Amino acid sequence: MRTCELISGIPLCGAAIITTSTVQAQLAAKETAVLDKSPQNHRLVEVAGFGSNPGSLRAWLYLPSIMAPGTPLVVALHGCTQTARGYATGSGWSQLAERRGFAVLYPEQQRSNNANLCFNWFEPGDIRRDAGEALSIRQMTSHLVQSQGIDPNRIFVTGLSAGGAMANVMLATYPDIFAGGAIISGLPYGVAGTIPEAFERMQGRNPPAISRLQSVLKSASNHRGPWPSVSIWHGTHDQTVRPRNADQIIKQWSGVHALATEPTRSELIHGHTRKVWLDAEGRQVVETYFVKGMGHGVPLSTNSDVPIGRAGPHMLETGISSTVRIARSWGLTTEADVEEAEACDNSLRREEPDLPSSTIERTLRYARSRSNTAGTASDGKIAKVINDALRAAGLMR
Repeated sequence: MRTCELISGIPLCGAAIITTSTVQAQLAAKETAVLDKSPQNHRLVEVAGFGSNPGSLRAWLYLPSIMAPGTPLVVALHGCTQTARGYATGSGWSQLAERRGFAVLYPEQQRSNNANLCFNWFEPGDIRRDAGEALSIRQMTSHLVQSQGIDPNRIFVTGLSAGGAMANVMLATYPDIFAGGAIISGLPYGVAGTIPEAFERMQGRNPPAISRLQSVLKSASNHRGPWPSVSIWHGTHDQTVRPRNADQIIKQWSGVHALATEPTRSELIHGHTRKVWLDAEGRQVVETYFVKGMGHGVPLSTNSDVPIGRAGPHMLETGISSTVRIARSWGLTTEADVEEAEACDNSLRREEPDLPSSTIERTLRYARSRSNTAGTASDGKIAKVINDALRAAGLMR
């Protein structure tokens, strides 16, 4: 029986407790309510009977209205405290799938496995080929290939945080199944097998040697190529899973792809750094995006005129759409889709209700402006400033 749990991606054991502030809890609840009312989420269908399911996961499927034979499949893995439904709307994968005619599978963690709904990316029994949660996800994809006519050569996997680490697990243990993957704020494969190691790796401390990173990946299966392409996304200001983990993932996958240490090319996109590695045949096999100023979450372009996804907890407005760009790297969308998803003509935009992320910013701005005039206020005056800020943000009456 597991006695440990993950909170915000951090494994905790025994009586250790982390509490969330009242404001954050209210915002998260509000965002969940908004996501659950999204029409597209009502089209998620639970898939049952897909196999022995040793990892005890649930499976939710989104099928586009128009679905051709040999449809591609994207497997999207949510982060800690998230659900399949919330991740579908926040990330925009179902929205994009409807436009471009591919299917999306959302594996979902259960509280009986992990109290905070994190995929168990560091549990040895869940990250081996043909075992635990990894096998459950593999069984889901096999079932859909048979039941829905999915193209077995166009199956991709992506995820955030613990889901990003689990996406890397799937790429490592089933490289023969996945044509490509995208790891957002995730970790290298096989770098933690204990709680202390998980703490260290998330903070970027004491990583394994490059040779160890590469050997553990090669030994995860009997596969010897071709290997899936990998897209790695990380915020430069991520304090939950430090950016150093992205560098480690690059080094891990550069071994099987026989890549040079330095990237083939580097560029700035909307102020964010993108690096690309090409293999000996000139194919793009590894790319990284370091999203400037972003913390822990999925980078989105929700202020665009045709946004994909919705801002909220761990769904962050950055002016760049990871969802559409990842799909583009897999050949599921076009460059025109990317341009449309990130284009923003402020002169044509309507005033829209604030989402929780902008609500926090508005609250803080108000509180700062009031506290600057309050000077060295008493506790009572400080409390009044906070309450006034919450009322200004619409969180209190």
